Amino acid sequence: MKVTVVGAGNVGATCADVLAYREIANEVVLVDIKEGFAEGKALDIWQKAPINLYDTRTVGVTNDYSKTAGSDVVVITSGLPRKPGMTRDDLISTNAGIVQSVTENIVKHSPDAIIIVVSNPLDVMTYAAHITSKLPRTRVMGMAGILDTARYRAFLAEALNVSPKDIQAVLMGGHGDTMVPLPRYTTVGGIPVTELIDEETLNAIVDRTKNGGGELVKLMGTSAWYAPGSAAAQMVEAIVRDQRRVFPVCVKLEGEYGIDGVYLGVPVILGKNGIEKIIELQLNEDEKQLLETSRGHVKEVMEALDNINASKA
Repeated sequence: MKVTVVGAGNVGATCADVLAYREIANEVVLVDIKEGFAEGKALDIWQKAPINLYDTRTVGVTNDYSKTAGSDVVVITSGLPRKPGMTRDDLISTNAGIVQSVTENIVKHSPDAIIIVVSNPLDVMTYAAHITSKLPRTRVMGMAGILDTARYRAFLAEALNVSPKDIQAVLMGGHGDTMVPLPRYTTVGGIPVTELIDEETLNAIVDRTKNGGGELVKLMGTSAWYAPGSAAAQMVEAIVRDQRRVFPVCVKLEGEYGIDGVYLGVPVILGKNGIEKIIELQLNEDEKQLLETSRGHVKEVMEALDNINASKA
């Protein structure tokens, strides 16, 4: 098995490190546009193989996609963070251009690959990669739900003073403050979370989850990388090992939940073919309204990209 990670920054390098350490693939290729950057990160990861006892070879290349040929899974982390004075449309335009270029190169050299997008704004970058690749929606997906769910579960574990291993949860919708946590589908060792925590505390945890990325930016002055990189690696593992894990994943909806043509996080079964099945939950009216709000927000950003592309044509 061969996995490529495009973008050797903090998220990409963390993803590659987890993939190597867990021996999820025989070879992991790191790609970056900065001369020597991916090569150095890959070499550093390979040099700890004798210490942490793994066999996965990590290889770094500068903008040479021929070395990625035959990849089974590709993770795209490329893109710029939003900088002071940069509008949302500036960020969308810049990162969409990067993601579209990367996707073209990936499909050229690995036409059978499954693509996982991590670049932000996540939902619209998944859209950009999907329309560029022309691959089935089951093979182009975005990583956000696993990260958001992990934050939610971590906060709950802290509040309840229990192991995070025993907490299961589902989040839906867009990546950001319109995400839709579902306390009704949250359990602790099989026990509904609502039986273990008061509503006020639970609502505070939900709000903290929605702003989880922003909290870290305020603390560190930059975006998170350990959890996002690990979340992407977990998706790769589910695909490579055909685990058929149930994860919240960003995918183009085609009628599910009454939504068509919008990229949103929903629970899916993830296996060797990518998204094996989209799971439709029976949402109540409040949950449906929250999902509709999230849909509207993501659709607005997708239209912004369409307008940018139209103006360039």
